[in-house]
Amino acid sequence: MNFARGKLVKFRSQTRRRVLVLLLASVVIAAASPVRAAPEGVNGNGLERGVKAAFLYKFLGYIEWPPTVFPRPDSPFVIGVVGDDAVAAELAHIASGRTVNNRPVTVMRVNEKEPLSGIHMLFIGRSVGARQQQLLEMGQKYSILTVTETEDALAQGSVINFRLTEGRVRFEVSLAAAEKSDLKLSSRMLSVASLVHGSRR
Repeated sequence: MNFARGKLVKFRSQTRRRVLVLLLASVVIAAASPVRAAPEGVNGNGLERGVKAAFLYKFLGYIEWPPTVFPRPDSPFVIGVVGDDAVAAELAHIASGRTVNNRPVTVMRVNEKEPLSGIHMLFIGRSVGARQQQLLEMGQKYSILTVTETEDALAQGSVINFRLTEGRVRFEVSLAAAEKSDLKLSSRMLSVASLVHGSRR
């Protein structure tokens, strides 16, 4: 009985943390206030991944894809994750049972050498390393919203890049990369980005 109760408490705690992280990302988009990540370390890295996963989910509502990438009106958003299974798992929990613009959300782990057709957003973890450039080039070919977390990613063609600034998870945007991928980014989203390349901000 005590073991079952302990599992229930742990489940509720994890659920509350995921809901909190999702709410924090919502506040950033809605109110232009940054999300503070926890300090470095095992727990801090876990919260950082959770915040990034929540951002990825929220980004879906602020991007306009070409209509040709959706075979049907009810086709799901497909988010691919490469190089970070922890973010993929967190994102799958956040997206489970939810919809964005009346579309369900599917999360899948992607092998670096798999074709990217059918994916609408691709998060590339920093562990991918040198393969990142090739993935970003493929992303532009298929009108994929690419999201990264490395310093030179925007120069390589990433649309959105996460940065840690004074312990806060922020994101920067490349309008040139978005244009090459035939994506339109909401002005509301751009207003809360830490840096927008290709604009007068």
